[in-house]
Amino acid sequence: MKIAPSILSADFAHLAAEIERMEKAGAHQLHVDVMDGHYVPNFTFGPMLVEAVRRCTQLPLDVHLMIENADRWIDTFVNAGADMIAVHPEALYHLHSTLQSIKKRGKQAGIALNPSTPLSTLDEILPYIDYIIIMSVNPGWGGQTFIEGSFDKARRVHQMVDEKGLQVVIQIDGGMTTERIPLAAKAGIDVAIAGSAIFKAPDPATTLREMIAAATLQ
Repeated sequence: MKIAPSILSADFAHLAAEIERMEKAGAHQLHVDVMDGHYVPNFTFGPMLVEAVRRCTQLPLDVHLMIENADRWIDTFVNAGADMIAVHPEALYHLHSTLQSIKKRGKQAGIALNPSTPLSTLDEILPYIDYIIIMSVNPGWGGQTFIEGSFDKARRVHQMVDEKGLQVVIQIDGGMTTERIPLAAKAGIDVAIAGSAIFKAPDPATTLREMIAAATLQ
């Protein structure tokens, strides 16, 4: 299982140094939360930040668009350096079309499932995505408490993917700690996204290394 630090919780006054520290500690990819203050109640950053991060690292950038009208911004974020783009089904009129536009640009296309989003959302769209982000907190803010039952949801998603014989990466985002990493791995999760647990720790690099080590304890 891979660990993806979420830069939402990083020290933006020293962002390049924070990213370098994550690279050296073994991060597999970086997670970038884009919020517009409409779809979610928080406002974070846009394509200029993604472009700046891209200049700092060669790690894959997973850009999570928690925004309305995400379809209008695909080209912009691809040009800024995103390797992967995830969108929310509730925020789009034409989900399939948006996913296709991401893939046509040669990038990985994903969807993010909120805690209340039914898994039936996947029925028609699963063959067209590369990855799924299971939100184990409500989107909008870092540092929230993990929602119990999220691992069960991950298991059900894993079963759906297996039944269709697909290769879809399953991620989980929210409230992840070192102690929860082995449980995530057992639930069939491929990538654990962690923000506050890493960047708010006394030694973020050590915490990331501990998470990576814990991912092998299945």
